[in-house]
Formats: sequence, C-alpha cells, structure tokens
Amino acid sequence: MISILRTNSEHKDFIELVSHLDADLARRDGEDHAFFAQYNKVDMIKHVVVAFENEIPVSCGAIKQFDNTTMEIKRMYTLPDYRGKGIASKVLSELEKWTLELGYQKCILETGIKQPEAIRLYEKNNYQLIPNYEPYVNVETSRCFMKNV
Repeated sequence: MISILRTNSEHKDFIELVSHLDADLARRDGEDHAFFAQYNKVDMIKHVVVAFENEIPVSCGAIKQFDNTTMEIKRMYTLPDYRGKGIASKVLSELEKWTLELGYQKCILETGIKQPEAIRLYEKNNYQLIPNYEPYVNVETSRCFMKNV
C-alpha cells in the first residue's frame, strides 16, 4: 500500500532519497553534474512529498515557487526497485494538488536527455515540452516541461 506524506526538505526520508538521486545524477551527468547540482539545493524547500510503500520511503518530489503563478517541480526520484508501479505519478499528482491549494496555476520542470524515464513520466502525465527557461536556456541536454494544473 502506498501512503503519501507532505513535509519539508528537513525530513530524514527525503534527505536519504535525495542522496540516492544525487548519486544517480552524478553518474548520468558526468562532468555536467556540477552545473545542474547548483540548481538542485534542497535547503529551504517548504513543500516536499515522500511516498512510502509499506512504511518504506521509496519516492519523493518537491515544489518551489518559480513566479507568482508557477511552481517548479524539483527532486523527483523513485528507488529503482519501485519503478514502474505508478508511484512517481502519485507523487507528481500530489505535488500538482498542492500547487493548486497554494493558489498557483501551473507547474514547470527541467530534466535531462540522460533521464529518459523521467521524460516518459512527465509526458505520460500530460506535461508539454516548452522552450528551456532560465537558467537552462542554452543547455542542449536540458528539456523543460509545463502543465496547467
């Protein structure tokens, strides 16, 4: 059974999942990792979701304000053994609900071409490819997406 917890970036399970995410991204991004890492700090993120399967933390995501109408999806990750079960879509859905509750109208996000499973997740959940936004405007390996929620 999947349960969802709303919390913040200080939650120990979120911190642990993000450590796995960062290790995975460092491996995938190689020498580009330092560039992307500077935009993925988790301190001071107020809106975090952690998903649990049978009380085991298995997936996470976060939102942070981008502008007055938009939240940016950050730090999405699911442990490899739990992928393909729809858990990341549940996390994403909860982040979208939270976005609406906070009075925002849309979500944007950036992911990389080296994360094809992430791109599939966002496309499956009706995110539309958009021109790269700052600070990713001229980054050829970045893909940015948006969804009106």
